[in-house]
Order: sequence, then C-alpha cells, then structure tokens
Amino acid sequence: MTKNPFDQFSKQFFEEFLSPYGQVKINDEVPGESTFVDIYFKPTVEPEKIPKSLGLLRRIASTPCLIEPFRNQPTDEEVESCSYKLLATRKECRREAKRDERKVTEEELPKLWIITPSASETLLNNYGAQSRNGWVNGIYFSPDGDHRRFVSVNLLPKRAETRWLRLFGRQTVQGEAIDEILALPNNDKQRNAALRLLSAWKVTIGLKPQNDEDLEFMMIVSKAYAEWEEATERRGLERGIEQGIEQGIEQGIEQGQRIVIENLLKARFGTLDAELINIIPSLLTQPIEEYTRLLLSLSREELITRFNQP
Repeated sequence: MTKNPFDQFSKQFFEEFLSPYGQVKINDEVPGESTFVDIYFKPTVEPEKIPKSLGLLRRIASTPCLIEPFRNQPTDEEVESCSYKLLATRKECRREAKRDERKVTEEELPKLWIITPSASETLLNNYGAQSRNGWVNGIYFSPDGDHRRFVSVNLLPKRAETRWLRLFGRQTVQGEAIDEILALPNNDKQRNAALRLLSAWKVTIGLKPQNDEDLEFMMIVSKAYAEWEEATERRGLERGIEQGIEQGIEQGIEQGQRIVIENLLKARFGTLDAELINIIPSLLTQPIEEYTRLLLSLSREELITRFNQP
C-alpha cells in the first residue's frame, strides 16, 4: 500500500465525507490477493438522504463504488490494476450472495471511479471511455460491461456541484476549489472538515518536502492553512514542527519525532502535562503521517482515551 501525503489525504477525505451515509472501507484487501482497494463505499441510506451540498460526489456515492484517486494521470498498468481489483470485488459480492442463497442485482455490485487531475485522449481511447448525456463535462464512461468511470478533474465545470472533486486537481483547478471552500460560511461542517484535512496534508509535506510539486501544493493551500490555523488557535504549530525537525537531526530520528509530537501537543493544548506525556510512546508507534493527522483532529480527551498507557 502506497503511503504518501496525497494518498493519506484522499482516503481521509472520502472517509470523512461519505462515512455518515454508508460503509467506507479504506485499504480494503482483495480476497485471496495481496492487493488493496483505496476506498470501497457501500451506501446504507437512500440517495435523497445524502446532502445535496456534496454535489457530484453525492451522485457517485448513490451506488456501491470503488474510488481510486491519483495525484498524476494513471498509467495503463495502474488502470488495469484498478480494474482487476474491481472484478475481484464484484466476484466476492456474488460469492457472498450465493452463500446467503440470494440473487445479487447489478445495482448492488460496485463500479470503479478513477479520479485523475487530467485524462489524455489516449488514456480515454484505450478504455473506450466517452462522455454521457446527463453528466457534466469531465466524466467519462467505459462500455457498460467494463464498469469503469474516469473523472478528469481539470475538465469539470467550475460549479458548486463539482467543488469537492476539484480539490483533487492540480495548480489553478485545486486553488479555485480551495477559494470556494474558504468562501463558505465559517460554521459549515464540510468547509471546516476540508480545511482540517488540507492542513494535515500541508503539515505532513512540510515535515519533509520531496519535490517542486510538494512546494507548489504548499503555496496553493497556504490560504486554507492560515484560515484553519487562526480558527483553531494553533499559530505556533509550524514553528514547533520546525524546531522538532532541527533538534531531531542532532538527536536522532526517534528523538526528533518525539520532539515534533511534544511541540504539536504544546501548540494545541498550551502545556504538556503528565497525561499528555504518557501518550507520547504510543503515538510514536504510528506512522508520521498518521500521528500528525490524529494530533490535528482529535480532542485532548480522545487522544488520552485512545493512547493512554496503563
């Protein structure tokens, strides 16, 4: 399973935005194979109960689906891997129905949604993907028997209904989506959830930028991060992380990560008391992107309950 900031953001995003309306499985293992589906969603409510504010995402989530987001256009090999996971998952659904002595309908079987910042004509032609009446520009369907759909984010119209999917674009496309999210009311739950997830992505990249693309994203998301930081009174967060990294170079990786955690806790809760100190060893057992996400999202009580050592 790939672990990188975009991968973590995309999984956390769909889990956050879809879990109130169905079962979201993250890194769901394909039966009998050492491969994993990024996001597998099965709605448990009627489509009309999913809020209209989710726009195009609401329509996608109205039926079972595998969602595979890509930061760059997928290769043929990556598309074929996604298709294999879809076929294996559909086969398992039929097996389960047979064990329960019932028939499974096509509506119960998942479809595959591949989300890519752009999709070339060559990619779409390779899989016979075409636009379809009733869907906005940027959505392409392979022939019905293939059960594949492609979302070319750069071609989605700039409308409220596409806002959440345009977050998975690049450069201007992503920046415009973030501006639209910032323009939502301050008490909008979806707005605040998106800002929190984007900020966690930025913080994770900031710990160790890999390339120009990472630096580009950090610039695009800077307004969202500033808004989130001010709203949550965490102005000392980046300074604490930088201090932890600098000291970590001198004192070793594990000690450096401990200092990062200590500074995150201080930035969030003001002081580092005995209860917070007690959870640090448990936090250190988590991957860096995971403990960063948890420290940014959970309350003091939730952290202590989850990581308290007897």
